[in-house]
Amino acid sequence: MNYGYFDEKNKEYVITRPDTPAPWANYLGSPEYGAIISNNAGGYSFVKSGANGRITRYIFNQEDKPGRYVYLRDDDENDYWSASWQPVGKPLSEYQNQCHHGTAYTTIKAQYKGIESEVLYYVPLNKTHEVWKVTIKNASDKPRNISAFGFIEFTNESNYENDQVNLQYTLFITKTYFKGNKILQVINENDGKNAEGSNGRERFFGLAGAKVESYNGDKSHFIGSYRSFGNPIAVENGSCDNVLNYNSNACGALHTKMTLKPGEQKEFIFLLGQKNDKESSDILSYYNEPGVVDKELSELKSYWHGKLANFQVKTPDDNFNAMLNTWNAYQCFITFIWSRAASFIYAGLRNGYGYRDTVQDIQGIIHLDPEMAREKIWFMLSAQVDNGGGLPLVKFDHNAGHEDTPDDASYVQATGHPAYRADDALWLFPTVYKYMAETGDKNFLDEVIPYANKDEGTVYDHLKRAINFSMERLSVHKMPAGLHADWNDCLRLGKKGESTFVAMQLYYAMSVIRNIAEDKKDTEYLAYLDKVQTELKDTINNNCWEEDRFIRGFKEDGQVIGSKKDPEASMWVNPQSWAVISGLASKDQAEKALESVHRELNTKYGVRTMAPSYVDHAFDGALAILFNPSTKENGGIFSQPQGWIILAEALMGHGNRAYEYFTETCPATQNDHAEIRVIEPYAHGQFTEANESPFYGRSHTHWLTGTASTVMVGCVEGILGMRPDLNGLTIAPSIPSEWKEFSIEKTFRGKKLNIKVQNPNGAESGCKEFYVNGVKQETNYLPESMMKDVNDILLVM
Repeated sequence: MNYGYFDEKNKEYVITRPDTPAPWANYLGSPEYGAIISNNAGGYSFVKSGANGRITRYIFNQEDKPGRYVYLRDDDENDYWSASWQPVGKPLSEYQNQCHHGTAYTTIKAQYKGIESEVLYYVPLNKTHEVWKVTIKNASDKPRNISAFGFIEFTNESNYENDQVNLQYTLFITKTYFKGNKILQVINENDGKNAEGSNGRERFFGLAGAKVESYNGDKSHFIGSYRSFGNPIAVENGSCDNVLNYNSNACGALHTKMTLKPGEQKEFIFLLGQKNDKESSDILSYYNEPGVVDKELSELKSYWHGKLANFQVKTPDDNFNAMLNTWNAYQCFITFIWSRAASFIYAGLRNGYGYRDTVQDIQGIIHLDPEMAREKIWFMLSAQVDNGGGLPLVKFDHNAGHEDTPDDASYVQATGHPAYRADDALWLFPTVYKYMAETGDKNFLDEVIPYANKDEGTVYDHLKRAINFSMERLSVHKMPAGLHADWNDCLRLGKKGESTFVAMQLYYAMSVIRNIAEDKKDTEYLAYLDKVQTELKDTINNNCWEEDRFIRGFKEDGQVIGSKKDPEASMWVNPQSWAVISGLASKDQAEKALESVHRELNTKYGVRTMAPSYVDHAFDGALAILFNPSTKENGGIFSQPQGWIILAEALMGHGNRAYEYFTETCPATQNDHAEIRVIEPYAHGQFTEANESPFYGRSHTHWLTGTASTVMVGCVEGILGMRPDLNGLTIAPSIPSEWKEFSIEKTFRGKKLNIKVQNPNGAESGCKEFYVNGVKQETNYLPESMMKDVNDILLVM
């Protein structure tokens, strides 16, 4: 079933039916002020933290309510509806609705009984308040008297758990005032009188461009007893009762009236934020000026579309184009910005950045905005402990050089993370190298960055210490010890257990730092790498290769995990994909391992994390057994590894197979089967239920997932073959043989690359001819020294 379509001209996803299988969301704002909004205007807003800076309420794991509601009422007919289909929910036979999710803005359009409405929601660029611009038009042939009500439900305290649970306190700390076209909410007013600024204690909901006829600051008086958001007593009666909050639940509700002639329309603006009386008054005055919203929306689109313009493709596959050009790219930025902090699943309690998550997330935007990536790379390097390991959780207010570490009981108590993880710092290598290769910024290696707890060192030193962290923690088979966990948090091999996946990451890291050491002519370190990398390769091959696959690892007691002899979990995807990505596997091993993945793990919705699922034969430490079979890490189609298997197949030149994996897991290819997928067809989720589930194909945990980054890398570096190094760019596509031609527009080191690929003979990979600005080249490598400001490149496969 189809609920919408991709509008690539405007870079929007247009939802044409509001009764989507789940709330389909979009993100507004920045880390300073964030908001999530659904196609039915559900969602919430927060300042800096979804858990500790929440300013509006949302009920998780239930209906998509409450939200940013605009109610409309025909005052002559005493009939009312909402500008979003919900919460009133008029019959769709009478009510028309469209939601346009764009890049950091959402527009909801509706038409009901001759009245057209449009509500534009956004957070202005570099501002910390949100805007709801409302347009009401009389499309009927007679004058209409219309009331409009804007409504938001405030939290009574910024910590959302306290707001929901500690009612004996939070119900009695807030009051609301009506001041100059706005509801002003104050929290702990007496205690805050001597505090500087608003200090998080004042929020406002205001109206610009129209007169307030009536208002409410008390939720119960606006909604009414034994009623709901779908039938508020104030809207039904046609007026609020001007009651404000004192010792109850706060809200902002503002009512305005208008008379519209046939064809006439009126505009007004609701505004919301965490501002004090003066700040909010200034904001309201600003929006009384004409043209402000148009200017701000233009700025917002220019900002985001400008970033996306740095990499644009045109292939025969519209779904591939929509994801790469807009939605996968935009999701990479959203995940980069908010990590796993706030969605309709994540309630914001993760009050910091996961080390491995964030370092991987950076990879997805490097080709789009390397400077933004550089800033976050610097930040994450400063969260590396002086022993080379990463802080498992990096606080939002991270203070480099002064942090406790997992070696300190205080850190464990504060974060809940009891130990280092084996893989955290190893993710630095692909990320740092991708940044340097994209920009040519070799000087970054010599930049001095503090460690999390003490001391400082160059970036090169940070990378060396990350290698050393693993090398100082080798276990029985001379592979990195498992420590608390590797990438799979549901796989606990024990402190002295060994992960094949992490061993391959270490092997890859050694290859990356080898390239850097060669460039720096660090002969002593190169000699060290020659020795240890050879030893590591030998021990992986001798201990982990099993005929047609690499095992998953070893428990502390020596038990093999992921052997083909195991009755359950005998095949795991990550060691196979990373054997190829790391460069460790021989061609024969790579071909066999990848074929085993396709044979034993592939489904029509993507590759399972492992199979068969744990049911009766889990080892102590296989926490995945807590989940139902074919769910999450227990044999589910975990989405993040899809990007790695795409990349692995592409590196082997298997264009058809790489593309097969892309199409299986691509949200856009499920656009016409939304009732199966359930979550958004324009954003990746964390996992999809596999074939043992009665809901095979249903996806979960939307938006904030490392999948955005891994699939982007798998498509850009793998399928499209954009593989930069320190001195230039190799162009080596691995595409479906049915693609006869495609093009790429790429910004690279300040130069414009117009790349055209022709595939007349239906190849999957390989270069027959390569031209740069009309001059034939011997190889498909483009050195930076050859580039002009604008370059026309032709590759014939």
